[in-house]
Amino acid sequence: MIRKATKGDTRILAEMAVQMWISHTVDELEAEFSDGIKNNKSVFFIKYKDNLPVGFAQCGLRTDYVEGTKSSPVGYLEGIFIGADYRKNGYAKELLLACEMWAKDMGCSEFASDCELDNMESFI
Repeated sequence: MIRKATKGDTRILAEMAVQMWISHTVDELEAEFSDGIKNNKSVFFIKYKDNLPVGFAQCGLRTDYVEGTKSSPVGYLEGIFIGADYRKNGYAKELLLACEMWAKDMGCSEFASDCELDNMESFI
């Protein structure tokens, strides 16, 4: 099951996100995500397996220039994470689809993201 996150989910999101964004603390990310959830220009989706949160995706609307796009706003994948024990099951694809659908509902005709060139695991 995938569910749109609410303000009550910020700690769950932060505990997953700190595994990906290791230069931050759980408290920093929780505060950032709380602000993001209040804002209608970003959204978080949580993937559950057997009622346990196993991953999340964060996407937003970008109105600044997004490389390779021709429209505005653009749906933008800010981050996606699946716990190590749950990878290679198509869960990231499910989360990405939820983000794309949200962006389309928000009036976007394009969706984008980026990845560090040395992040080979994300290319797989």
